[in-house]
Amino acid sequence: MSKNFQRYTVTAALPYANGGVHIGHLAGVYIPADIYCRYLRLKNEDVLFICGSDEHGVPVTIRAAKEGITVQEVVDKYDKIIGDSFKEFGISFDIYSRTSKPIHHETSREIFKTLYDKGVFVEDTSEQYFDPIAHKFLADRYIVGTCPVCGHTDAYGDQCENCGTSLTPDKLINPRSKLSDATPTKKETKHWYFPLDKYEAWLKEWILEGHKEWKTNVYGQCKSWLDAGLQPRPMTRDLDWGVPLPIPNTDGKVMYVWFDAPIGYISATKDYFAQKNADADAWKPYWKDESTKLVHFIGKDNIVFHCILFPAILKAEGSYILPENVPANEFLNLADAKISTSRNRAVWLDEYLREFEGKQDVLRYVLTANAPETKDNSFTWKDFQDRNNNELVSNLGNFVNRVLTLTQKYFDGVVPPLNDLEKVDIDLVESLRTFPNKIGESIENYRFREALGYIMELSSIGNKYFQENEPWKLAKDFEGNKARIENVLHLALQLTANLAFLIEPFLPFTAQKLQKALGVGKFYWNELGNQDLLISGQKIEQTGLLFEKIEDDIVQKQLNILAEREKMNELDNKKPQPLASEITYDDFAKLDIRVATILKAEKMPKSDKLLKLLLDTGIDERVVLSGIAKHFSPEEVVGKQVCVLCNLAPRKMMGEMSNGMILMAEDKDGSLKFIEPSAAIWNGAKIS
Repeated sequence: MSKNFQRYTVTAALPYANGGVHIGHLAGVYIPADIYCRYLRLKNEDVLFICGSDEHGVPVTIRAAKEGITVQEVVDKYDKIIGDSFKEFGISFDIYSRTSKPIHHETSREIFKTLYDKGVFVEDTSEQYFDPIAHKFLADRYIVGTCPVCGHTDAYGDQCENCGTSLTPDKLINPRSKLSDATPTKKETKHWYFPLDKYEAWLKEWILEGHKEWKTNVYGQCKSWLDAGLQPRPMTRDLDWGVPLPIPNTDGKVMYVWFDAPIGYISATKDYFAQKNADADAWKPYWKDESTKLVHFIGKDNIVFHCILFPAILKAEGSYILPENVPANEFLNLADAKISTSRNRAVWLDEYLREFEGKQDVLRYVLTANAPETKDNSFTWKDFQDRNNNELVSNLGNFVNRVLTLTQKYFDGVVPPLNDLEKVDIDLVESLRTFPNKIGESIENYRFREALGYIMELSSIGNKYFQENEPWKLAKDFEGNKARIENVLHLALQLTANLAFLIEPFLPFTAQKLQKALGVGKFYWNELGNQDLLISGQKIEQTGLLFEKIEDDIVQKQLNILAEREKMNELDNKKPQPLASEITYDDFAKLDIRVATILKAEKMPKSDKLLKLLLDTGIDERVVLSGIAKHFSPEEVVGKQVCVLCNLAPRKMMGEMSNGMILMAEDKDGSLKFIEPSAAIWNGAKIS
């Protein structure tokens, strides 16, 4: 039986403050959550939309070490980048908070202490992974190794980002420390465990029997975990960054990030009302009243934490409501390959906003139309271009532009009156009435891609109606066809006004622009589908084009950026060639390497690789042929001091005898570099 809820608490997964937000995050979590909340507001529901930066995860400390700055500097930097990007992109959080705030520490410690005092935790001393070089205990994310499921060689100790499998460090093959690359050892330490096994029966009843309506991927993953049997999970870590334990004599230990991070939703709610100077208990109905619907929007890699661990913690605490739904999406790939933040293989939101100024809704549209709701999907720049040009521009934009342009042309921008309806008009009106319910039902069942499809279907109906009635042709005898032209424009304008609100959850910037042009007030969802949103005689404005075509050169620029990043990543990960077989000192002593100066240089005829060099070795002047013509011009090398293997047997090349070999080094990108003295030295100096 469906419940009647008085309010909604909607959370979006807290992003780690160790980098920006990319399109995978947007498609998986933030756009669906924003659509849902904007829709609820249009229904005039009491909804609180919550998010914030997760600043205590190990990825944050790893990023700080990589950038050579403090952890606090890292979280401050990326919290601002993320928060500013969300705001500019139109993600309508009621609050975007931070887990480093005192209110979050207080809330987390309070819940931990409640469980501790109730005897929920199991205190146990066990052997944990320890870095023998860095002399530190290693949290899961500080341990990497080969995934036992997919063979990915850089899986983390808690999860493989390649296949999404949840792991423990013990399951990794050939584990190694991210701090020193050393093989970790085991060392005894004390931790507090949450006994998930004791909540297994309750979780089975609550999820498997009570929430069969959850999305298949969510329900299936939960069932898999529960069928495999749950084990106690440590809720503390040996780290110096995080929420300290509210237990005496526990210095150097903090809460496990997946204990305190979901509590960030609760602390952010407290933060929201505190900023409004509300009553100290104003937050409680949103977390402790059974008439509140709690919905978590997450990616599939967070399902176990939001569906099993966090609900069990709240159940153990005893005073909080539990989630009614956890609509997790699958992964969005980039051109059929996994998005990787560590490899910088992503489309970053802050960069998109700079490159595509004013085109927030285009990305919102594309990521919704191609959302990974039931399976992994891929984003490509070609699809981005095609959907913009063929759907937004040619369908929705084309319809609105024609309606408003002809209204200006024939009626000076005034909504014409409605006269007696013909069958085609009645069909349009009856069809319009059905769409708000269809769209709303899809949104309420978290089928946002389907809901957006209905909107574009309605726009197509408008285009078809306009095309079949051809008011521009009727206008050739304007006075004779005036009543018919008035009807066509009036109804097309009413459909446009409905679209201006129906698109608001999906395309908020476009909706705002269109609503302003139409001069309409505020309408709620239950008022849509009607033919009287606009009043005859009402003045409207021309908006200009809602969407612009994206040309090939814009797409190519983005493809070039991706290609360059791929290349840079390959170079960063390129390994030196293995060492050659061992030689003795006597072998090395046979090599006579001298410093020489290049006196002359010229290209070898009929060769695109060889330069003919005349060298002063201090002993003689000799010709050496060197395969560097693709890297250096003759003019660049004249006067350079180089190292030459002088006692290499002469070799005939292209009809010319070469007497030696210039020593070169190949860089990661394949370019050649001379091995040369750091300061000028006499020719003939021997390298030893």
